[in-house]
Amino acid sequence: MLKNLIAQIKQYKKVTILTPIFTALEVFMEILIPFVIAELIDKGIEAGDMGQVYFYGSIMALLALLSLLFGILAGLFAADASSGFACNLRNALFSKIQTFSFSNIDRFSTAGLVTRMTTDVTNMQNAFQMSLRIAVRAPLTFLCSMFMCLFIDVELSMIFFAAVIILGCVLFFIMSRANKIFTKVFEDYDELNASVQENISGIRVVKSFVREKFEDIKFKKASGGLYKMFMKAECILAFNNPVMMLTVYSCIIMLSWFGANHIVFGSLTTGELTSLFSYVMSMLMSLMMLSMIFVMISMSSASAKRIAEVLNETPDISDPQDPIKEIKDGSIDFNDVNFSYKHGSGKKVLKDINIHIDSGETIGIIGGTGSGKSSFVNLISRLYDVDSGEVKVGGVNVKDYDLELLRDKVAVVLQKNVLFSGTILDNLRWGKEDATLEECKEVCAQACADEFIERFPDGYDTWIEQGGSNVSGGQKQRLCIARALLKDPKVLILDDSTSAVDTATDAKIREAFAKKIPGVTKLIISQRISSIEHADKIIVLDNGMINGFDTHENLIKNNAIYNEIYEAQTSAGGDFDEE
Repeated sequence: MLKNLIAQIKQYKKVTILTPIFTALEVFMEILIPFVIAELIDKGIEAGDMGQVYFYGSIMALLALLSLLFGILAGLFAADASSGFACNLRNALFSKIQTFSFSNIDRFSTAGLVTRMTTDVTNMQNAFQMSLRIAVRAPLTFLCSMFMCLFIDVELSMIFFAAVIILGCVLFFIMSRANKIFTKVFEDYDELNASVQENISGIRVVKSFVREKFEDIKFKKASGGLYKMFMKAECILAFNNPVMMLTVYSCIIMLSWFGANHIVFGSLTTGELTSLFSYVMSMLMSLMMLSMIFVMISMSSASAKRIAEVLNETPDISDPQDPIKEIKDGSIDFNDVNFSYKHGSGKKVLKDINIHIDSGETIGIIGGTGSGKSSFVNLISRLYDVDSGEVKVGGVNVKDYDLELLRDKVAVVLQKNVLFSGTILDNLRWGKEDATLEECKEVCAQACADEFIERFPDGYDTWIEQGGSNVSGGQKQRLCIARALLKDPKVLILDDSTSAVDTATDAKIREAFAKKIPGVTKLIISQRISSIEHADKIIVLDNGMINGFDTHENLIKNNAIYNEIYEAQTSAGGDFDEE
């Protein structure tokens, strides 16, 4: 875990090393000051020698200035190192997530990944900065102060050893209890983020059903749970300061009593007792700082584990050692394919799929909800891997292809269409980064998107809001189809991607496909018979199995499921918007 996290320091190694060096120099300067004060009191003030007062006073001023300078430099370097570390950590997490398959993302959940990249990384940044400064300063101050105390008076120093043992036991108890709670706290953060994400993404549905109060109660419940967990942790941590202060003041009282006796008997000077007080306070303050570090470590260790889980996650889908860099054609084969979203769970989504599709064919796919339509096409572009059997494109197992090439040549317009903030051209060029305006216009004409784009005042420079919230569902679908066509694919998959367009426009899109991209294999998932009845063949899926695979005419005669769907859609005169 630590190896992966430390590796993110990268280009900030220099400032990471310089921070503890300057922190150590700062500590050394501060440690010398009480020693100089003792000399100033004994040799200057008590002896009535103003020359010694000026001499030791000048040394004190110099030490204070050097301590200030080293402290400023250490602070600047620590800020640079911790900010850079957090930046690298976020970049590493984001890059890792980009390699994940759908199943990897399902394992962590979107909200969980967001929490890791925000709250957890911030905790790691704070802990890293404290580790560079306080984790160096506190133990070094403690050891140096202890050494100076032993140098001045060994007997009185034993007071501090007893205090350290007591505080160590108390801190261990507090940290062991708090760490378990903080681990649970960040799991609750995931639930809170999931609630916020779900509410904001579905805000139109929330408002249309007047469910604001319900959502408010749900959020307060998640927020209240987080509050209770934090309060539980804080109640345990609250013992830290009282125990610490009790120990500090007990040490001061004992030191005053025994120190006064030593002065009376002449074994200790006033200056030495004064410096002892300073060193005692330094030691106990360093212990307080260490307790703060332990609190931060308790929080950050839970965050570190969660971040490491992502960084150590092995993507379920990756390139083979010697990937094939060319796809011959758009033929598709499923050979004895079985698939489940959780491998080994026994809950198969697809069972015993055997099918061959020739290159350039148009294939319709129909079936009830949950029949496995989306799962079927997701295996072609290798968004998921099969449990058993093999899926071939162009006569080659999809596992043998370079992933980037496969997904470039198997263009998928998913059921949930997504547009990104930017112009229409920006969104289209996701399909081809260097596409010209003419190329974009051509694919928009094929997807019947040019009709509405040309009505916009800014045309192809029209700004699309995040998620495409300023265009209709049908317009969004047509832009997504155009974006997929721009990839010049061998296989085009439309996963219910024309459900929001009227049947007349749907027919125009199919006609354009037949004329403009006849060599491309087209798989069209639809709930409407009118969208797929002109396909070369139609696959009927039922409960994860192929119930029928034939032409429209033959399926009406021979397939009960298809015939039932057909009769249900045509008995009332066809689709409501069909011309």
